Amino acid sequence: MLETTIAAIGPLDGSAMTAARDLQARLTKPAGSLGALEELSVRLAGVAGVCPPPLPEPAAVAIFAGDHGVHAQRVTPWPQEVTAQMIGNFLAGGAVVNAFARQAGATVTVVDVGVATPLPFPPDPTASPAVDPTGHPTASPTGVDRMLPRLVDANVRRGTRDMTVTAALTLDEARTAVETGIRIAGELIDAGAGVLITGDMGIANTTPSAALIAALTGVDPAEATGRGTGVDDETYRRKVGVVRTALDRHRPDPADPLGVLAAVGGLEHAALAGLILGAAARRVPVLLDGVIAASAALVAAALAPDAVGAMIAGHRSAEPGATVALRHLGLDPLVDLGLRLGEGTGALLALPVVTGAVRVLHEVATFDAAGVSEK
Repeated sequence: MLETTIAAIGPLDGSAMTAARDLQARLTKPAGSLGALEELSVRLAGVAGVCPPPLPEPAAVAIFAGDHGVHAQRVTPWPQEVTAQMIGNFLAGGAVVNAFARQAGATVTVVDVGVATPLPFPPDPTASPAVDPTGHPTASPTGVDRMLPRLVDANVRRGTRDMTVTAALTLDEARTAVETGIRIAGELIDAGAGVLITGDMGIANTTPSAALIAALTGVDPAEATGRGTGVDDETYRRKVGVVRTALDRHRPDPADPLGVLAAVGGLEHAALAGLILGAAARRVPVLLDGVIAASAALVAAALAPDAVGAMIAGHRSAEPGATVALRHLGLDPLVDLGLRLGEGTGALLALPVVTGAVRVLHEVATFDAAGVSEK
């Protein structure tokens, strides 16, 4: 599955992009007056291979959840059990991502790809998919205007190994998690999703994110490592040291992205990389959230460089590694609000910006059609 997905990922469609630039030049507004939105609309035309591109709706958030053996190195004060507890909160609709998803009309799919604590709420095989057959988000049977989050059981193993002691994953485990993400992308797109949004949950997951970013960009671990949930100075220094120790132990080769992922990555990072690859192969845009998604995007780009064309950086995370990763990918974030929550929250807030960029190509009149004189 991985190889066929990578083979299906091609470059942006140049003809569609040229048509979008030409259309932008004829719309009733000064050239360039919409700033970054204009180039975003052009790139989305290149992703879809048509101008104007389809509106990026409905949106589907995929939250991949996993735990990390490096938690044993005290890189966070939060107990590992919080990962499973937060899944319960997602499914009950009580997390920030749920509030933002309801606002955006997006659906939420939670995927247990590597949670250490067995979940007390088994996945419901009868749960509604991301959208109904008409392409509209499914609503709660109670009549409340909200989408029903669903849980997918795709657990590869109960958390990764401690990357400071041994490789976090085997190559087979890493591949399985990547292919899980590819499969979820296909399911969501087949159900009608017009844009995918990355989400994540995993206590201690900013530590492997920093290791992935340092390994794949070559920056020093201190530049890639942030404070995650807001750790104190002592814990932050220990966290940087843990990332450095793991990289010194494994010496991951950036030319072998699956090997890097296995050495120092997480199961949710692997699945997110697969989600991105799956979206790119289907020529559907994927809206990246914060540092976890950015580190996964580096893996996806290393596996298939043309996959970057389908990536949109939703926001600039307060985590410094996110800026490092986005710079390496050549992506400019749409919003910068100092967020560092994860879950898909920042990307959801950026979704209306993406939709607006495309809607301009669909709905704004040209000078000729509106009878407006050009300069």
